[in-house]
Amino acid sequence: MFYEFKCVKIDHMFKMNFANKWCFVLMVCLIERFVCDESNSVVVNTSSGGVRGQTLNVVNHFINQFLNIPYAEPPVGPRRFSPPQPLKTPKKDIIDGTVEGNSCIQIQSPLFIQLMGKLTTSEDCLVLNIWTPNVDKSASKSQLKPVMYWIYGGALTVGSVFQKFYNGSVLATNDVVIVSVNYRVGQLGFLYFYNGSVLATNDVVIVSVNYRVGQLGFLYGGDQTAPGNLGFYDQLLGLKWVRENIHEFGGDKDQITIFGESAGSWSTSAHILSPLSKRLFKRAIVQSAAEMFHKDRPVLGTVEALSKAKETARKLGCDPYDYKWLGCLRAIENPDLFLEPTEADVDVMAGATKDEGHVLAVKLQREIYHNIDVQKISDYYLQNRDPENPNDLQQAFDQLYGDMLIVCPTYGFAKRFVKSGRDTNLFAMLGCDEHTICHGAELPYVFGDPVRTPQMFTETDYDFSLDIMKIWTNFAKNIKPHNVWPKLIDISDANSVPKVKDLNPNDMSLVLDNPYGDICDGFWSEY
Repeated sequence: MFYEFKCVKIDHMFKMNFANKWCFVLMVCLIERFVCDESNSVVVNTSSGGVRGQTLNVVNHFINQFLNIPYAEPPVGPRRFSPPQPLKTPKKDIIDGTVEGNSCIQIQSPLFIQLMGKLTTSEDCLVLNIWTPNVDKSASKSQLKPVMYWIYGGALTVGSVFQKFYNGSVLATNDVVIVSVNYRVGQLGFLYFYNGSVLATNDVVIVSVNYRVGQLGFLYGGDQTAPGNLGFYDQLLGLKWVRENIHEFGGDKDQITIFGESAGSWSTSAHILSPLSKRLFKRAIVQSAAEMFHKDRPVLGTVEALSKAKETARKLGCDPYDYKWLGCLRAIENPDLFLEPTEADVDVMAGATKDEGHVLAVKLQREIYHNIDVQKISDYYLQNRDPENPNDLQQAFDQLYGDMLIVCPTYGFAKRFVKSGRDTNLFAMLGCDEHTICHGAELPYVFGDPVRTPQMFTETDYDFSLDIMKIWTNFAKNIKPHNVWPKLIDISDANSVPKVKDLNPNDMSLVLDNPYGDICDGFWSEY
């Protein structure tokens, strides 16, 4: 077992009123090892070299698992704080894809270790995992599987593809290929401003990728040798590696869906908008966070504003290093060129849970709450609450935090794509009013934990997980996400109101009319 403590049997999540800890532990504590035939190995040739994986028996499906595949040169020494570089030459020896590798450098607090297990960390961490239902090198184009590319969350400061709850093997039984990617986090990844085996049983290819986090992933050094946002570049290079190699694993490079939760969702939305990621994927699932409409940063400083202006100049054909660059911009006759692009050639599925702020609203930061009307917000969120009751105050603050940073940004991001004509669907996990549905509550169901360990869950959980995996993988296959799920907005109907599907295990047919109208289109629209 992965964990050092024994978890109690948890009832169906919509029946429990979780404390903060248990709402989070639900995602991590009920994972067991799956059956593995170590003698049944398989070798695949890639641009990184030959990779030896192994075949797993996952809920009566055979899934091939490949761990710890390097997709970049190690970002160490002179490559620290630099964009990732593709491997110069393939590895001479067969890569052992049957064992886990390094996670990217990150802080591991005692609570993190208790919940997640202790990770082996190193700067040499840019690897990805793949789960696939088959490895048929002779497969025709029509036989290749859709690919789902997972980007983990963790506030861009923690996370790894080797966290057990990101095992994509069960999800891959739904006839897709699952990929998860490591990327740099924290200062090594961003200083500038899940286990997937069950999922793979849905006949898709699952890929997960490591990326640098924290300072090692996002530090900005003032020039293009250290451009910042390195964790995003890690994710991008991993995605390019997948397009180059995924056919060797039975995956279709032209049917890639990227998806992530929390910081992974924020990353997903950034790739949707980035021209660097254009045409590298076909669809995207945004789970509880989006790049747009965040209230978590102050106004731009002069240095950053100048940098953004020069980047605009570069994109419009003006030399940002020429002292006449501003005159060049002024000479552009078509002002529409300065409009930010609002369209992307991808289909989007997005959503959030009811209580996104429940485990996130842990401290006050001036940068998050700048430029807001405190009295107006207090009046709104304290309606029908006792201001002398600490529990009421906590619940109000949780709702404020979740609405401002997660729910409304995710909703607004999805609405942005409606006018582009691309398919855009929005989901919510609302449950019952008296029960907490916290940030990340969908993850055990997306990755098939109740299917992997049914003895630890209720029958309702089991069926709900099957439904969720089918919705996610059907989206990757370009199949209607569910029998009854209209687009977010019908642009052909001027009177159309936003439609949101409530992912409720008691009634999967529920579609809600404009549940975010008052709070997101109303109260928060001016921010």
